[in-house]
Amino acid sequence: MHADTRTGTGHVVVIGGGVAGLAAAHRLLDGGARVTVLEASDRLGGKLLPGEIAGVRIDLGAESMLARRPEAVALAREVGLADRLQPPATAGASIWTRGALRPMPKGHVMGVPGDAAALSGVLAEEGLRRIERDRDLPRTEVGDDVAVGEFVAARLGREVVDRLIEPLLGGVYAGDAYRISMRSAVPQLFEAARTHTSLTEAVREIQARAAKSQQTGPVFTGIEGGVGGLPLAVAESVRARGGEIVTGAPVTELRRVEGGAAGADGGGRWRVVAGGDVLHADAVVVAVPAGAAAGLLGAEAPAAAAELATVEYASMALITLAYRRDEIALPEGSGFLVPPVDGRTIKASTFASQKWGWIAEEDPDIVVLRTSVGRYGETEILGRDDAGLVDVSRHDLREATGLDAEPVETRVTRWTDGLPQYPVGHHARVARIREHVGKLPGLAVCGAAYDGVGIPACIASANAAVDKLTGDRAGLTDALITNPVQSLHGGAGE
Repeated sequence: MHADTRTGTGHVVVIGGGVAGLAAAHRLLDGGARVTVLEASDRLGGKLLPGEIAGVRIDLGAESMLARRPEAVALAREVGLADRLQPPATAGASIWTRGALRPMPKGHVMGVPGDAAALSGVLAEEGLRRIERDRDLPRTEVGDDVAVGEFVAARLGREVVDRLIEPLLGGVYAGDAYRISMRSAVPQLFEAARTHTSLTEAVREIQARAAKSQQTGPVFTGIEGGVGGLPLAVAESVRARGGEIVTGAPVTELRRVEGGAAGADGGGRWRVVAGGDVLHADAVVVAVPAGAAAGLLGAEAPAAAAELATVEYASMALITLAYRRDEIALPEGSGFLVPPVDGRTIKASTFASQKWGWIAEEDPDIVVLRTSVGRYGETEILGRDDAGLVDVSRHDLREATGLDAEPVETRVTRWTDGLPQYPVGHHARVARIREHVGKLPGLAVCGAAYDGVGIPACIASANAAVDKLTGDRAGLTDALITNPVQSLHGGAGE
């Protein structure tokens, strides 16, 4: 008998064991499907990676998740982590610019201010005066999409972009603000800019709307022990409910089986080859980075594969350092961001022991810091060895904070091709990919390459992929890309 994926039944293979793939598997099981997750590497979680330094549990990848989107918090609660959700212990952050650590300005939308006064101290007087000219400028058309940096510089001047937007967006995408799509990266600002002549007026409307909605509680949250525990808890839930998860199983072939009989006899409409094993499935969710997805879809969806092959990625590295508490004194707050215009090497530092209460509690005598290096197009810095990356991090930390102690332990975690880039036109490329994939029954894609690089955005992408397969349209809305902001390094901008 032919199984019907529109009711969530049948066998579904999920390719990729990152948070998107695991979230898809979790949702498929909710709908009654039989699920197999295939992960090429020997571990689950993708960019969420739990680790340890000096005996203290830490994250070696993303370290926080947006709490004002429901998807990640909801999934964490569903898999038993409700009592471990923990907001940052401090929300105060700084920006290291013009030779000093300065308080991160309030009253802006991804660095775009509602009025010049919000950026006092971060910008020079000339830069503040330039912002004031926005209200007198003629309308700047955004068209179908526009680069964030290009549009904001035209309205408010380059200093706003170079000293605030660039480090904020660079923390999220490790990209270039003058290339990043406003429509995809800051969708609420793009929509407001389409209906307002003045950009600062558009920002004030966004802020008024947010105030009216009276959102309370922290903007971001972590998980005691690290958000790297989230995919592991989801995987445990998937297995407990009968889902199969196989690591060390790179998929080498994905083909449609014309006229295949689906169901318990092992037949199906898709043939998946992983190592020496051949699986037959009624549906497949492809939850891997764009390049790998392009390779898998080349035979059956060549137009989608060609689009996916154009997605570029930025590489970066996280340097984690542990110090004896009695040997250092840090400024207050959760850390700082660094504008590239100032010529520093690091792009952010997180004072992890001050940001997350559970790190301080695990060992009160140890202080953990993180720095991040690497942006889109940068290769020289990431070519250095681990000791070299630790040295440049310590140099910049000394310049910024006076920290000159010797760390008791260091760890360098490299994320090669870790962050997909969202250039102008990204939304249209994603729409084309989904259109091509949608022509094939029982196939869906999800992950960071589409609707946002944050944990909630990846989970929303997974939910939408499953809803496509099961015929539920609830997740297939423009809300998918609302607030896609989330950095891999979880820097001070959060």
